[in-house]
Amino acid sequence: MVWPFTSASGQGGNNGEDKKDDVLPRQPVSWTDSLNGTDWQHYKDPRNWVPTLLVTTTILASLQIYRSYLRRIPGATHIQPNFFRKRSLFGRVTSVGDGDNFHLYHTPGGRLAGWGWLRRVPVKRVELKNKTIPIRIAGVDAPEGAHFGRAAQPFSTDALAWLSNYILGRRVRAKIYKRDQYDRVVATVFVRRFLFRRDVGLEMLKRGLATTYEARTGAEFGGLEKKYKAAEAEAKAKKRGMWSGKPELFESPREYKIRMNLEDSQTNNVKS
Repeated sequence: MVWPFTSASGQGGNNGEDKKDDVLPRQPVSWTDSLNGTDWQHYKDPRNWVPTLLVTTTILASLQIYRSYLRRIPGATHIQPNFFRKRSLFGRVTSVGDGDNFHLYHTPGGRLAGWGWLRRVPVKRVELKNKTIPIRIAGVDAPEGAHFGRAAQPFSTDALAWLSNYILGRRVRAKIYKRDQYDRVVATVFVRRFLFRRDVGLEMLKRGLATTYEARTGAEFGGLEKKYKAAEAEAKAKKRGMWSGKPELFESPREYKIRMNLEDSQTNNVKS
């Protein structure tokens, strides 16, 4: 009988102690006994581990593909060193700064990845800030425009106008080689024109709108130097573009830069 003001659990005051006595202390089990006691037959059945292996492998492979081919690169400093000379960048040309360089908005995967119909390429300068890659066309040197109070070279505006018309707003593929001292990515650039893939640098040389790069060190042609030299020689022989004037008055972009640097140095010496 349960007395008033008492709980049923209080009935038989030794029940709690009896239960404690019924619980035996856990005995330590050795590592060997634990392994021997494991049902390994469960793990030998492929149906229990193959699906997990496939899912894990698929996830890891997808991450690697994304990092290598589908991850958008916002700037030159974000390009991994092992990408140079092994990978190319596909994107849209958002601006042309000079006769041999421009800015590229990287669109990995192109239209198959939704660029242009699911994913929008920015067009406003504010939206593009710090989101494009500066590209320097490999193997060529276009006439210098007016910079820092310096006079422009002949045909500099022609080269700029031609390059803008040829690639601005278009999708191009840049085979990248390295970063130069100005943090631009040096690359051979290809663009589709009337279903044909064109080498932009080579087309400039054919039209006499650039010379082959003449620097003693740091010149990069991507294995195309002989082809570029031949195109330059043909343009020169046919007096196209830069080569249309008198030979004795011709000044290459490199010669122009050397002369300008010398004049600046002399001016600074006079001031000091």
